[in-house]
Amino acid sequence: MSQPPPARPPAEPDLRPPVVGVVMGSDSDLPVVRKCLDMLEHFDVPYEVEVLSAHRTPERAHEYASTARMRGLKVIVAAAGGAAHLAGVMASLTTIPVVGIPMLTSGLGGADSLYSTVQMPAGVPVATVAIGEAGATNAGLLTAEILSLADEELQHRLLAHRAELRRKVAEKNERLKAMLAEPR
Repeated sequence: MSQPPPARPPAEPDLRPPVVGVVMGSDSDLPVVRKCLDMLEHFDVPYEVEVLSAHRTPERAHEYASTARMRGLKVIVAAAGGAAHLAGVMASLTTIPVVGIPMLTSGLGGADSLYSTVQMPAGVPVATVAIGEAGATNAGLLTAEILSLADEELQHRLLAHRAELRRKVAEKNERLKAMLAEPR
């Protein structure tokens, strides 16, 4: 699905404080996480991005999550592969919603990331999306939906987005019917 352009020109800096923190275990996760950032930009949601590791930089991860609310963040999106404990660590240190993006891995195809992200103990929830790019896109959408509970303008942008998805499916359906109606 091609993404519409961001709501504001990319050259114009966003001076609003971020309301979403997007963290990833490695900068190599950025090509996938970019799908999440694209959705946040599309819905005009200010965010910040950090590379943090639950295992290699536990002190930084702890400080980030434990200060998230007082810094004005309303949702944290955490992408990690392999052991994928980053989302769980974030969720254990804050009461704001955490959305986990399991990353594709070479060894187990991302199943390890998925299980590490989704199998949280009772009392420490992580909303977990699909592995990889589809999950990253949905993480951006889910984050926008969470924020829309307190933002009517954002809710209207989400409704317009859903209407556009329906329009595209109807268009594809019409093209398919036209192709099938053509003689072979």
